[in-house]
Amino acid sequence: MFNNFRPREGETVYLQVHDFLKQMIRTAALQPHDKLPSTREMVGRLGVSRNTIIAAYNQLELEGLIYSIQGKGSFVQEAAGPSVAAWEMNWNSRINDYAGVAEEMDPLKHGVRPERGMIAFSSIAPDEKLFDLNNFKRAFLDRVSIEGEVVLNYGYAQGYQPLIDYLRGYMESKGTDMFGKDILITNGFTEGLDLLLSSFRKRSGRILCENPTHHSALRLFRMHGFEVRGVAMEPDGLDLEQLEAALAEQAYDLAYLIPSYHNPTGIVMSPDKRVEALRLFGRYGVPVVEDGFSEELRYSGAHVAPLIATGGAGNGVAYIGSFSKILFPGIRVGWLAADRELIDALESVKRARSIHTSTLDQSLLYQYLHNGYFDKYLKKARQVYKSRYEAAVHACREHIPFVRLSGDGGLHLFVELDPAVDTEILLDQCYEQGVVFTPGETFYTDGGGRHTMRLGFSRLTEEQIERGISVIGRTIRTWEPANE
Repeated sequence: MFNNFRPREGETVYLQVHDFLKQMIRTAALQPHDKLPSTREMVGRLGVSRNTIIAAYNQLELEGLIYSIQGKGSFVQEAAGPSVAAWEMNWNSRINDYAGVAEEMDPLKHGVRPERGMIAFSSIAPDEKLFDLNNFKRAFLDRVSIEGEVVLNYGYAQGYQPLIDYLRGYMESKGTDMFGKDILITNGFTEGLDLLLSSFRKRSGRILCENPTHHSALRLFRMHGFEVRGVAMEPDGLDLEQLEAALAEQAYDLAYLIPSYHNPTGIVMSPDKRVEALRLFGRYGVPVVEDGFSEELRYSGAHVAPLIATGGAGNGVAYIGSFSKILFPGIRVGWLAADRELIDALESVKRARSIHTSTLDQSLLYQYLHNGYFDKYLKKARQVYKSRYEAAVHACREHIPFVRLSGDGGLHLFVELDPAVDTEILLDQCYEQGVVFTPGETFYTDGGGRHTMRLGFSRLTEEQIERGISVIGRTIRTWEPANE
């Protein structure tokens, strides 16, 4: 009966023994009140140490699956309460539209996932090989030595105060007038946007944004039942004529913009366009949600102030910030900077939903920033990503017959091809050659963009970038004539 146990490497052995015996009890291989072999006898049967068996038996007893009688041994516990006949529920019939849209637009379920060894331009996550692990450990030890008991307890919905104070100064360093504004710590960008969408009163039920735009934002807009209107992008940002026409034509509950290193185009909106766009939104009374996406990954040129800074003392912009694209996305810490009254309302919504963002994660991020490690890490990361960015630009110009190539910084490029090229078909053909990318259609508000693609290079070597883009370019050149 016990001869089927085979320990697995890399996993705690006593838990494997516990799971093995628990499965035997659950499947009735061991009946109620059956006597288990003694710990010494079980050592011979399973080939593990006696301490391992004792630990497994203790855990089973804690879970109420076995009981012990002094001097007699351990026995299988009888199941508590009467059994219930199995019955089936059709859970799909209970799923609402909110969950349905989330599933329908889930890229990990419906997109093409790269296999091991492929050259994947589909990711724009930071390269974990660059993570500053030694200083991360130092920051952890520093903070735990200062207030370890505190950061392991419940925290506050608004966030960890030292981190709030740091981020207030950080926003001021970007030129933001924080008078009358406040900070709310969030579980990354996505929670920040979700909180805003959940809290805004629907008047028109419409949102205005760039076209194309961030897929995760589009998904949230549609999950919340908003109609989305996209405004075309020019090389220096929004098409202002289209923007003004859209504002004059209909009312909007909010506008969502990514003015710096836009996802997916990589475009940086010019300072003049930022001023004019805010003037138009102010005239029509449309609040702006600004996504501070990859703002730190500037490889050349001067820093461009975010919209919330451009707006001066005004309160019409809510800024969502995160270090996820450059620093430890696994700890899921972002922030909202906005009018104090809005932050006060969002704080209560967050408290009702998730109580607070992990205090341990917040305090660890604060200590890392406070110790000055972030600036040193950022300098190194910029150098590496700049080299990869330049390699990607060079390879695209060398190999891909594009109509337009955009990307002023950040971790990706956006490629517009001849309208005859369908990048969904192109992806299938490149996949067979070990290369994947993100087709552009997923980012468009109106179903367009089938001739576009986003190329993320953050996790690839320069050699992989060159080789992968050459495959894409060669496939385009051989694919076009076959489909004319």
